[in-house]
Amino acid sequence: MMFDTFTSALARSIPPSGIRRFFDIAATMEDVISLGIGEPDFDTPAPIVEAGIAALRRGATHYTSNAGLLELREAIAAHLQRLYGLSYDPAQEVLVTVGVSEALYLAMAALLDPGDELIYAEPCFVAYEPTAIMVGAKPVAIATTPETDFQLTAEMIEAAITPKTKVLFIASPNNPTGAVINRERLTAIAALAEKHNLVVISDEIYDRLVYGVEHVCFATLPGMRKRTIVLQGFSKAYAMTGWRVGYLCGPEPLVAEMRKLHQYLIMSAPTVSQWAALKALEVGEPFIQEMHARYARRRRLIVDGLNAIGLPCIEPHGAFYAFPNIQSTGMDDNEFAERLLQEERVAVVPGRAFGPSGVGFVRMSYATAYDKIEEALKRIAAFVQRYRVM
Repeated sequence: MMFDTFTSALARSIPPSGIRRFFDIAATMEDVISLGIGEPDFDTPAPIVEAGIAALRRGATHYTSNAGLLELREAIAAHLQRLYGLSYDPAQEVLVTVGVSEALYLAMAALLDPGDELIYAEPCFVAYEPTAIMVGAKPVAIATTPETDFQLTAEMIEAAITPKTKVLFIASPNNPTGAVINRERLTAIAALAEKHNLVVISDEIYDRLVYGVEHVCFATLPGMRKRTIVLQGFSKAYAMTGWRVGYLCGPEPLVAEMRKLHQYLIMSAPTVSQWAALKALEVGEPFIQEMHARYARRRRLIVDGLNAIGLPCIEPHGAFYAFPNIQSTGMDDNEFAERLLQEERVAVVPGRAFGPSGVGFVRMSYATAYDKIEEALKRIAAFVQRYRVM
């Protein structure tokens, strides 16, 4: 039976995620140390779990408002006001979503018409380009390099702007590079958005996981609140990946269009998860600080370790990833990842999974235990020693 006659050209045109293949293989092997999956290794803090259980026990198993629990939206608005001085109307300008993935789709679908161009930086999270394609837009990638610490600049963006450019996509901190765009560069990018009348989608899911630098919420920059959709969520900072709760904030006229799409796609985010997210905002700060301290210690270990091994790695100032250059081994990133897994039982992600500019690099997550990272570095050192090109 020729199943491709039943499937759409759009679906067939989108390749599967480049992240999963190595971990499907690793799952069949013993003694594997995974430095690949981009999620916290911590369990969700107990008070947040208990809030979810309590919601179940009191029968909070029905739909909420399409936009999400008002109590949660009010807490989100208060959270952003406290952190960044941003003021959003919880009734009209905050929308609770099924993770940031849904928020990403809603923002692109509501803002982009077929043929519109969206500019984004790569290496980047694997969903950005496919989501733009799904809504009929043209994704325009800008390659970043270690020379700018993988940070996007206004000059790079201006060179890519055409009459069809409508949306600028910013992701800071960045997955997979850990890059955090500094205030000076973001301010220049904001001026460019104003000059060319661009809408900005800003993915800030890693905002609480920055190290030694400032996270700048893009909507706080001059003139940007009126033209920015901020994507946020609970997965990374609160160790709540499986709860699937995210949110977006922005000007009411834009959020209203996203809410309509959300109504037909989802109805509402999971009710129990929303109550847990509310508790996270109420009591989560000490847990964030504890996890942050442990990530920071692991970050120092893996970055210093990779550089000592001879795999050059820029300083990742955000998220929980290192992105070393592996070209000194004489292998490409796919071969490096495959051989490292087979020979040393260490799983990493080839950089090409995050776009063509990731070729020659691999992503290593330090969201795993300190002692496992130590052991992984020993194995990687032995592997590199065998194959280093002199």
